[in-house]
Amino acid sequence: MTAVAPNLVAVQETGGTLAEDLRGVRIIWEREMIRFLRDRTRMATSIVQPVLFLFVLGAGLSSLVQSGPGQSFDFRTFMFPGIIAMTVLFTSVLSGISIVWDREFGFLREILVAPVHRGAIVAGKCLGGATVATVQGTVMLALAGLVHVSYAPALLVTLIFEMALTAIALSAFGILIASRM
Repeated sequence: MTAVAPNLVAVQETGGTLAEDLRGVRIIWEREMIRFLRDRTRMATSIVQPVLFLFVLGAGLSSLVQSGPGQSFDFRTFMFPGIIAMTVLFTSVLSGISIVWDREFGFLREILVAPVHRGAIVAGKCLGGATVATVQGTVMLALAGLVHVSYAPALLVTLIFEMALTAIALSAFGILIASRM
Protein backbone atom coordinates (compact mmCIF):
# COMPACT_ATOMS: atom_id res chain seq x y z
CA MET A 1 0.00 0.00 0.00
CA THR A 2 1.12 3.46 -0.78
CA ALA A 3 0.38 6.44 1.42
CA VAL A 4 -1.42 9.31 -0.19
CA ALA A 5 -0.26 12.71 0.92
CA PRO A 6 -3.15 14.98 1.88
CA ASN A 7 -3.57 18.26 0.08
CA LEU A 8 -2.24 20.97 2.34
CA VAL A 9 -3.89 24.34 2.39
CA ALA A 10 -1.86 27.39 3.22
CA VAL A 11 -2.93 29.09 6.42
CA GLN A 12 -3.61 32.77 6.07
CA GLU A 13 -3.16 34.83 9.19
CA THR A 14 -5.89 37.42 9.56
CA GLY A 15 -5.91 40.63 11.49
CA GLY A 16 -2.62 41.71 10.09
CA THR A 17 -3.58 44.92 8.38
CA LEU A 18 -4.20 48.24 10.03
CA ALA A 19 -7.53 48.63 8.23
CA GLU A 20 -8.84 45.36 9.70
CA ASP A 21 -7.76 46.35 13.19
CA LEU A 22 -9.32 49.81 12.90
CA ARG A 23 -12.55 48.20 11.72
CA GLY A 24 -12.46 45.95 14.79
CA VAL A 25 -11.89 48.95 17.08
CA ARG A 26 -14.82 50.76 15.47
CA ILE A 27 -17.15 47.77 15.83
CA ILE A 28 -16.28 47.24 19.51
CA TRP A 29 -16.71 50.99 20.13
CA GLU A 30 -20.10 50.99 18.38
CA ARG A 31 -21.22 48.01 20.47
CA GLU A 32 -20.31 49.86 23.67
CA MET A 33 -22.25 52.92 22.50
CA ILE A 34 -25.30 50.84 21.60
CA ARG A 35 -25.20 49.09 24.98
CA PHE A 36 -25.05 52.44 26.77
CA LEU A 37 -27.82 54.06 24.72
CA ARG A 38 -30.16 51.10 25.16
CA ASP A 39 -29.75 50.96 28.93
CA ARG A 40 -31.99 53.84 30.04
CA THR A 41 -31.57 52.98 33.71
CA ARG A 42 -27.79 53.27 33.46
CA MET A 43 -28.11 56.58 31.64
CA ALA A 44 -30.48 57.99 34.25
CA THR A 45 -28.54 56.85 37.30
CA SER A 46 -25.25 58.05 35.87
CA ILE A 47 -26.67 61.56 35.76
CA VAL A 48 -28.91 61.48 38.84
CA GLN A 49 -26.21 60.30 41.27
CA PRO A 50 -23.76 63.19 40.67
CA VAL A 51 -26.62 65.69 40.60
CA LEU A 52 -27.82 64.41 43.98
CA PHE A 53 -24.32 64.64 45.40
CA LEU A 54 -23.91 68.14 44.05
CA PHE A 55 -27.22 69.65 45.05
CA VAL A 56 -28.43 67.62 48.04
CA LEU A 57 -25.12 66.83 49.71
CA GLY A 58 -23.62 70.16 48.66
CA ALA A 59 -26.56 72.12 50.05
CA GLY A 60 -26.53 70.12 53.28
CA LEU A 61 -22.81 70.50 53.88
CA SER A 62 -22.72 74.17 52.88
CA SER A 63 -24.60 75.04 56.06
CA LEU A 64 -21.74 73.48 58.07
CA VAL A 65 -18.98 75.42 56.31
CA GLN A 66 -18.20 78.82 57.77
CA SER A 67 -17.06 81.62 55.51
CA GLY A 68 -14.87 84.44 56.65
CA PRO A 69 -16.18 87.90 57.51
CA GLY A 70 -17.30 89.72 54.39
CA GLN A 71 -16.88 86.62 52.23
CA SER A 72 -19.40 84.30 50.73
CA PHE A 73 -18.45 80.69 50.18
CA ASP A 74 -20.57 78.35 48.12
CA PHE A 75 -19.68 74.78 49.03
CA ARG A 76 -21.34 73.45 45.87
CA THR A 77 -18.91 75.50 43.79
CA PHE A 78 -16.08 73.96 45.78
CA MET A 79 -17.47 70.43 45.25
CA PHE A 80 -18.13 70.81 41.52
CA PRO A 81 -14.68 69.79 40.16
CA GLY A 82 -14.66 66.75 42.43
CA ILE A 83 -18.11 65.70 41.26
CA ILE A 84 -16.99 65.90 37.62
CA ALA A 85 -13.85 63.92 38.43
CA MET A 86 -15.91 61.33 40.31
CA THR A 87 -18.29 60.97 37.37
CA VAL A 88 -15.46 60.38 34.89
CA LEU A 89 -13.50 58.16 37.26
CA PHE A 90 -16.27 55.75 38.21
CA THR A 91 -17.74 55.51 34.72
CA SER A 92 -14.33 54.83 33.19
CA VAL A 93 -13.16 52.24 35.67
CA LEU A 94 -16.51 50.47 35.79
CA SER A 95 -16.58 50.23 32.00
CA GLY A 96 -14.05 47.44 32.41
CA ILE A 97 -16.75 45.45 34.19
CA SER A 98 -18.33 44.92 30.78
CA ILE A 99 -15.52 42.46 30.06
CA VAL A 100 -16.62 40.36 33.02
CA TRP A 101 -20.22 40.40 31.74
CA ASP A 102 -19.06 39.57 28.22
CA ARG A 103 -17.15 36.61 29.59
CA GLU A 104 -20.12 35.47 31.65
CA PHE A 105 -22.46 35.46 28.65
CA GLY A 106 -19.97 34.04 26.15
CA PHE A 107 -19.55 37.13 24.02
CA LEU A 108 -15.91 37.52 25.01
CA ARG A 109 -15.11 34.16 23.45
CA GLU A 110 -16.70 35.30 20.19
CA ILE A 111 -14.69 38.52 20.25
CA LEU A 112 -11.42 36.70 20.92
CA VAL A 113 -11.79 34.46 17.87
CA ALA A 114 -12.47 37.43 15.61
CA PRO A 115 -9.81 38.01 12.97
CA VAL A 116 -8.32 41.08 14.68
CA HIS A 117 -5.45 41.60 17.07
CA ARG A 118 -6.25 41.50 20.76
CA GLY A 119 -4.93 45.04 21.09
CA ALA A 120 -7.69 46.23 18.75
CA ILE A 121 -10.27 44.66 21.04
CA VAL A 122 -8.77 46.39 24.07
CA ALA A 123 -8.56 49.70 22.18
CA GLY A 124 -12.22 49.46 21.19
CA LYS A 125 -13.27 48.73 24.77
CA CYS A 126 -11.12 51.62 26.06
CA LEU A 127 -12.53 54.06 23.52
CA GLY A 128 -16.09 52.95 24.25
CA GLY A 129 -15.72 53.38 28.00
CA ALA A 130 -13.87 56.66 27.57
CA THR A 131 -16.53 58.05 25.24
CA VAL A 132 -19.32 57.23 27.69
CA ALA A 133 -17.37 58.73 30.60
CA THR A 134 -16.51 61.88 28.65
CA VAL A 135 -20.13 62.39 27.60
CA GLN A 136 -21.32 61.99 31.19
CA GLY A 137 -18.63 64.39 32.41
CA THR A 138 -19.64 66.89 29.74
CA VAL A 139 -23.28 66.69 30.84
CA MET A 140 -22.16 67.46 34.39
CA LEU A 141 -19.94 70.27 33.08
CA ALA A 142 -23.00 71.80 31.45
CA LEU A 143 -24.44 72.28 34.95
CA ALA A 144 -21.59 74.61 35.93
CA GLY A 145 -23.78 77.70 35.66
CA LEU A 146 -26.22 76.31 38.22
CA VAL A 147 -23.54 76.24 40.92
CA HIS A 148 -22.05 79.63 40.01
CA VAL A 149 -18.89 78.36 38.34
CA SER A 150 -17.61 80.83 35.79
CA TYR A 151 -16.17 79.39 32.62
CA ALA A 152 -14.90 80.42 29.21
CA PRO A 153 -15.34 78.49 25.95
CA ALA A 154 -11.59 77.80 25.68
CA LEU A 155 -11.60 76.43 29.22
CA LEU A 156 -14.54 74.15 28.41
CA VAL A 157 -12.74 72.69 25.38
CA THR A 158 -9.62 72.13 27.48
CA LEU A 159 -11.64 70.47 30.24
CA ILE A 160 -13.41 68.14 27.81
CA PHE A 161 -10.06 67.17 26.28
CA GLU A 162 -8.62 66.49 29.75
CA MET A 163 -11.69 64.47 30.70
CA ALA A 164 -11.24 62.37 27.55
CA LEU A 165 -7.57 61.69 28.31
CA THR A 166 -8.36 60.79 31.90
CA ALA A 167 -11.23 58.57 30.79
CA ILE A 168 -9.01 56.68 28.33
CA ALA A 169 -6.37 56.05 31.00
CA LEU A 170 -8.90 54.97 33.61
CA SER A 171 -10.79 52.78 31.13
CA ALA A 172 -7.56 51.01 30.30
CA PHE A 173 -6.95 50.55 34.03
CA GLY A 174 -10.45 49.13 34.51
CA ILE A 175 -9.95 46.75 31.60
CA LEU A 176 -6.62 45.65 33.08
CA ILE A 177 -8.30 44.86 36.39
CA ALA A 178 -11.24 43.10 34.71
CA SER A 179 -9.00 41.02 32.49
CA ARG A 180 -7.26 39.61 35.57
CA MET A 181 -10.55 38.59 37.22
